[in-house]
Amino acid sequence: MTDINKPYIGRYAPSPTGPLHFGSLVAAVASYLDARSHDGRWLLRMEDLDKPREMPGAADDILHMLEAYGFEWDGSILYQSERHDRYQSVLDRLIAADWVYPCNCSRREVTEIARAGIDGPVYPGTCRNGLSHKRAARAWRFKTDAAHLVFKDQIQGMFDHRMQQDVGDFILKRADGQFAYQLAVVVDDADQGITHVVRGADLLNSSSRQILLQYGLHLPSPHYAHIPVVAGPDGQKLSKQTHAHPIGNQNAAEMLCFAYRFLGMNVPDELAQQSLSAIWLWGLQHWEIDKVAKQLSIEFPVTTIP
Repeated sequence: MTDINKPYIGRYAPSPTGPLHFGSLVAAVASYLDARSHDGRWLLRMEDLDKPREMPGAADDILHMLEAYGFEWDGSILYQSERHDRYQSVLDRLIAADWVYPCNCSRREVTEIARAGIDGPVYPGTCRNGLSHKRAARAWRFKTDAAHLVFKDQIQGMFDHRMQQDVGDFILKRADGQFAYQLAVVVDDADQGITHVVRGADLLNSSSRQILLQYGLHLPSPHYAHIPVVAGPDGQKLSKQTHAHPIGNQNAAEMLCFAYRFLGMNVPDELAQQSLSAIWLWGLQHWEIDKVAKQLSIEFPVTTIP
C-alpha cells in the first residue's frame, strides 16, 4: 500500500462524454474536500481515451463548470489521449513479463462462453494457450491466475475477490487498438503519484483489477474510498448514458449544498445564501469521510434540485 507518510495527492478524472451532472459533482466534491482537508494536492485528469463516445466540446465545458463552482486544481491537466506511447510501453513490459496474452475472441463469442462475474462476464481463458481462431489477434488480456485479493475500502469496508472466478482475464488493449481504462488509470495514478482515490462506488469492483495490475508492475496502490453513486427515482445511477440532467452554473451555491447533504453533512439552510468561497470553507471545516453512507447507491430526489 501507499506509504502513509507521503504527502496526500488526490485526483478527479471525468470522461468528456457529456456535461457534468449531479453525480459527477458529488464525486468531484468528495475528492476535493478529502484532499484539501489533508492539506493535499488535487489533480485533474481528463479520461478521453474513448474517442467514439466523446462529445465534442465536453472537455472544455467540464473545465469551465468546475471553475464556475470554485474548484481549484494543482498543476497541469493530464489528457489520456496524449499518452498512448506511455501506455504501450507499459503493455510491452507486461508482455515481456508474460503477464498478458493476445486474444482474438469476438465480443459475441465471449458472451456465449462467459459466465457472470462481479462486474460483467468472466472470460474463461480460451486464448491463454494460443489463439483460438485462425485470425489476427484482437486484444490483449491480463492473466488473473489464482490471485486472491483482499482490500479495505475506506468507506465500503473489506472486499474479498478471487480474481479468476470473480473477474477473469481482463482486457488491457481492445481490438480497435484503444487502451482499456484499467491499464490507463493504473499508469496515470502511478505517474502522477496519486496516494488517495475518492470516486464513485460504480468503480469499486475495478479496484481489484487495478491492484492486481499494480502488483504486476511493482507499483504502490493508493488508498481507495468509494462514495455511493447518486441514483434517480428508478434506482438507476445518474449518468450521461441515462440522460442525467446537466448541472448549471447559475445555482452553484445550492448545488454544492445538495452535494454536501448527499455526503452526510448537516448543512444549515442559510449556507446556500453564502458566497462560494464561504461554502467551500464551511465544507472543509465540516468534512468527515466517516460520515459518508456505507452504501453503494443512494436514491436522491433529483426533481428537487434547482
